[in-house]
Amino acid sequence: MVSAVFHSPLDAAPAGAVQNAMNNVAANALPAGARAQKTLNPAPAPKATTVPAAPAARDWAALSRSFWLAVLPPLCGLGLLVGLWAVVSTTTGGSIPSPKDTWQQALEVFSNPFYRNGPNDQGVGWNVLMSLQRVAIGFGMAALVGIPAGFVIGRFHFLSRMFNPLISLLRPVSPLAWLPIGLLVFKGANPAAIWTIFICSIWPMIINTAVGVQRVPQDYMNVARVLNLSEWKIATKILFPAVLPYMLTGVRLAVGTAWLVIVAAEMLTGGVGIGFWVWDEWNNLNVKNIIIAIFVIGIVGLVLEFALIKLATAFTFEEVKA
Repeated sequence: MVSAVFHSPLDAAPAGAVQNAMNNVAANALPAGARAQKTLNPAPAPKATTVPAAPAARDWAALSRSFWLAVLPPLCGLGLLVGLWAVVSTTTGGSIPSPKDTWQQALEVFSNPFYRNGPNDQGVGWNVLMSLQRVAIGFGMAALVGIPAGFVIGRFHFLSRMFNPLISLLRPVSPLAWLPIGLLVFKGANPAAIWTIFICSIWPMIINTAVGVQRVPQDYMNVARVLNLSEWKIATKILFPAVLPYMLTGVRLAVGTAWLVIVAAEMLTGGVGIGFWVWDEWNNLNVKNIIIAIFVIGIVGLVLEFALIKLATAFTFEEVKA
């Protein structure tokens, strides 16, 4: 049994198709000359509609929204910290200074941060500069030793297998455990603190540099072998550009660790430094200055981290996140 359903073309077709069909019928009804003339001189195309530009108010709203999204979360975090601080100060009966009292003390401390009233009574500015000097010396020595050592260990399989057990054994040791060795060997507090910075900073740079060398694609090394490049050319033209992101990551980790360790080392060794300043203020029962020192240590560490992120971004051509 066969059934068929018939539809009217004008009813089934869309309105545009019907209009096109009617135009074709009208065109076919014209004489041949008129049709040719119409083909040679087609009807002008409709003008394009220009989309109006977005209003300036919309751009300002988007800019304001992005600004508040960038600023509001940190402000909320700081507000939460200050609120908890105020609650703790109230519940402890004032043994922990309130944010207001600490702020007034900070204004007094930073009104003259570079005063000197003797070897053990100096402003917070001199203490921070002395700590940064120790970190710079110890960290610089660690970079001079650790980065080339990482290249060599990562480049040669025999050296990698030889030094990996030693690094795995010594790396977990607390940096302060090395401080008595420094005091015994160098017979002085300042070189012992620098030695502690050196020994705690060297491991991240060695490990990250060696890992970067080992992850260089083998195709690069095959090309170097075909071109018969010297070991110096391989290190400077192939390995160094490829290993640079790993190396800078090790530098960031090392400088963060160094800044953490110097505070504890200076508490034990004495002398001028932000760690000694914290311990001296504790002996004077000046808790306000201790809290100020905590914020100073955090701000300096944040600045160092931000500077190294910018350095890594500049040399690796990619965005580096903390």
